[in-house]
Amino acid sequence: MGRRADPLYDHRREHESWGTTKVIEPIVVEFEVESTVAHAFSMWTERAATWWPRGHTVSKDDALEIVFEPMAGGRIYERTNSGPDHDWGEIVEWDPPGSLSYLWFLFFDKAGATDVTVSFTATEGGTLVRITQSGFDRLGAAGAERRQRTALAWETITSIYAEAIAGG
Repeated sequence: MGRRADPLYDHRREHESWGTTKVIEPIVVEFEVESTVAHAFSMWTERAATWWPRGHTVSKDDALEIVFEPMAGGRIYERTNSGPDHDWGEIVEWDPPGSLSYLWFLFFDKAGATDVTVSFTATEGGTLVRITQSGFDRLGAAGAERRQRTALAWETITSIYAEAIAGG
């Protein structure tokens, strides 16, 4: 038996990318609000139209309503007096007042949905809100850029939400 000139060469490395998917880390945002868990959950799911930035809606309408249908399979959508509803997502898990999970596709087709879980946990000072958004790796080449834009959007959205909680 002869010796190979390249005894450590592994031919499998030629096709290392076959069957692998680039994993994009989820976005995790945590912050505390001075509120009960029930009020924080309600503000997120029943009063979103009072604080959600209009620039981050389909219609940009000041009089819009944001609806979270309170059940698994329920829709998340914006409604205006002047036009059709615009779907934003679909509830996957509804567990008030502790958490909810949903497919999120605001500005995208449902095929481009990501997964969002929002949990509300009592603390000594109020409520810890934790948002986890994942599934960007399913978006292929667009996933990393979308994750980056979404992370910036959550910074703005969560600070507005926290201000709304503080205001009542």
